[in-house]
Amino acid sequence: MPATTPDTLQLLALAAALGWASGLRAFLVMFAVGVAGLAGWVQLPPGLHILASPVAVGITGLLALLEFIGDKIPGVDSLLDFVSTLLRIPAGAMLAASVFGLDHGFIAALAAAAGGSLAAVSHGTKLTTRAAINTSPEPFSNIGASLGEDALVLGGLWLAWNHPVVFFLALAALLVAMVWLAHRSFHFVRGLLGRLVRLFSGRPEPGPPAAPPPPVRALPKMHDVTDVDPVEPNAKN
Repeated sequence: MPATTPDTLQLLALAAALGWASGLRAFLVMFAVGVAGLAGWVQLPPGLHILASPVAVGITGLLALLEFIGDKIPGVDSLLDFVSTLLRIPAGAMLAASVFGLDHGFIAALAAAAGGSLAAVSHGTKLTTRAAINTSPEPFSNIGASLGEDALVLGGLWLAWNHPVVFFLALAALLVAMVWLAHRSFHFVRGLLGRLVRLFSGRPEPGPPAAPPPPVRALPKMHDVTDVDPVEPNAKN
C-alpha cells in the first residue's frame, strides 16, 4: 500500500516523537526514520529525505548497532550517556525542526525548541536512572532497561505516525513519570556520591540527630525547720 501524505497532526506528533526519542537513542531514531522512508512505509517530509538515502541508512545503522551494544554493558552505558549529551539534545532539536522544513524559520524554531526540550527531559531521565541502576552489581537490570528504551523509541515513533492523539496522551503521562523518576534517581545518586566522598576522605558518616536532653524538673521546696510553728504546750485547766 502506498504511503499517504501526512497531515498537520501527524507532523506535530512526529516532531514531538523525534525530539523525545532522540534523548534516548539518537542513532536508532535516525536509522528507523531512514529505513521507513527508504522502504516506502511512510512518506517522509522533505526535510527528512536525507535520512532515507542508502548511504545515510548504512551509516546510521552501523552507529545504531554500536550504540545498541554499548548501552547493554554496565558502566559503558553511563559513559555513552555522558558523551552523548552533546549529540542527543541538538539531534532532537534538528530532527524536530526538519519535520516542518528549515526554510520555515518561525515554525522550525518553535519545533526545534520543543524537540530539544523533550530530548533534554528524556536524556536527563536516562542519564540519572542508568547511573542509579549501575550501582547494582548484576548486569540484567542494565540490559532490561536498555531493551525497554529500545522498545519505547520504536513504539513511540510508530504510535506518533499512526495514532497521533493517543501518542500525545501517552507522551504527557510518560513525561510526568520521567520527571518523577529523574528526581528520585538524582537524589539516590547524589547520596551515593556523598557517601563515597566521605569514605575516601576519612570523614565519619553523619549519625542520627542526638535527642534533646530531658527537661530538668525543679525539686519541691523543702520547708526549713525554723519555718515550722512551735507546738504550744497544752494549757492547764
